[in-house]
Amino acid sequence: MDPDGRRQPDVTRPRRERVAGRVRASAARVRGRGGRAGRLRLSQLEVALVISVQAGLAAALAWAIGHNVLGNPAPIFAPSAAVGTIVAALGQRAHRTIELLVGVGLGIATTDFLLSFLGTGFWQTGFVVGCAIFATLVLFGRSGAAVGQAGGTAVLLAALSPAQQDLEWPRIVEAMVGGVVGLVVVAVLVPLNPMRILDRDAAPIYQCLARQLREVSAALHTGDQQRAVRALDALRAMGPDLERMHQALSGAEEVVSLAPARWLRRQDVERFARASQHVERVIEHSRGVARRSALAMQYNEPIPADLPVSVGRLADAVELLRREHRAGRPTERTHQAVRDAVYQAGRARARGVDEFGDAVVTQLRTAASDLLRATGCDPSTANQVVREAEQRGEGSLGSGGASS
Repeated sequence: MDPDGRRQPDVTRPRRERVAGRVRASAARVRGRGGRAGRLRLSQLEVALVISVQAGLAAALAWAIGHNVLGNPAPIFAPSAAVGTIVAALGQRAHRTIELLVGVGLGIATTDFLLSFLGTGFWQTGFVVGCAIFATLVLFGRSGAAVGQAGGTAVLLAALSPAQQDLEWPRIVEAMVGGVVGLVVVAVLVPLNPMRILDRDAAPIYQCLARQLREVSAALHTGDQQRAVRALDALRAMGPDLERMHQALSGAEEVVSLAPARWLRRQDVERFARASQHVERVIEHSRGVARRSALAMQYNEPIPADLPVSVGRLADAVELLRREHRAGRPTERTHQAVRDAVYQAGRARARGVDEFGDAVVTQLRTAASDLLRATGCDPSTANQVVREAEQRGEGSLGSGGASS
């Protein structure tokens, strides 16, 4: 109440409502991130379970072949080679098997040659192992599988040769059997789903890209330059995620090449590979959008309301692209979101932007073109769609440029 007895307006209520709104928004973001993290963790556990089953099955089959077919009462080399093939990084299993065999061969050749005139003993063992590893490193560089197998073979032969004769051929035959068994298991018996591999490692990239574009949109809407700078930093920090996606793509290509049951997914993997190249370009252009948005706010340039809307629609297009690709549906909604984004950018340019604002529109147009190419559009069609959408946006305001 004021001194005259009149009720004063409750100025604390709007503040409480704003605080409550921010709390609800923060809680929603936490729930969303928790849900995404849970789904990603579930996908990782699924892949880990499949690889574990592959390794166990390959070890059992290799041991059975070594024992029952090769007649070795204690086959060690075959299961170890099979497991070494299975646990190799996705996309490197066939290469890993060749490395295993090369390492075994080098270890045998080096050990036989040196022990024939050095004899056996503690210093001979150390010398032979060092020479085997040196020869492998010189010939193959930092190939861990070949180096490990060469050193391990040299140790076994140097240590066991005095007690057991003719270990060389059983060692190399068992290594061959183990490597082949490992490849058969991953290619025929328990092949991974290549699209699950790709979606697991691509999901964080699409999510981060869309999230940071929304941050830039919000920064333009509120005039918060530091928010745009933080988004730019997050976009620059996507290198590890991109590297994991490259490894996943290599693994998926290996699966569809080796596994007959997955040959039908070859076109899907090829389409993903083409799309990923353009998505990486979209990330680079999005960094430009964030950087120039921050500069536009730093120099107090005019920010038409259409510009943050345009950036937000580009974020929608990124999310729709992943959703439609994963479901194998036509990318019509992605196309529409891209056209909307460029249309709004055209309106922003027609309303009037300065140097950095104009650069934001240009970068957004380029990102939109690459996003269309990620859906399968050829370059000329993508550029034409973008150009027409911008022209419609500019023309929607009439010659005055400021009317709605």
